[in-house]
Amino acid sequence: MKSRKQKAVHWDGERVRALRTHLELTQQELAEELGTRQQTISEWETEIYRPRGTSSTLLSMVAERSGFRYRVHTTK
Repeated sequence: MKSRKQKAVHWDGERVRALRTHLELTQQELAEELGTRQQTISEWETEIYRPRGTSSTLLSMVAERSGFRYRVHTTK
């Protein structure tokens, strides 16, 4: 059985918010889907904290399954 290694995604506040918007969910609804608190989603989006460990993995799985594509914007 081949293991499929996923690229580590850097989940910053903008990316978490973009995923939630893509899914058309409120912070409360995303929190319920991930089994966490609404306050945690808010803290991720405002970058008080960042998702790590299992939370980061869950966000990556949700993003992949929903077809979420996040483009990093660079300024010149």
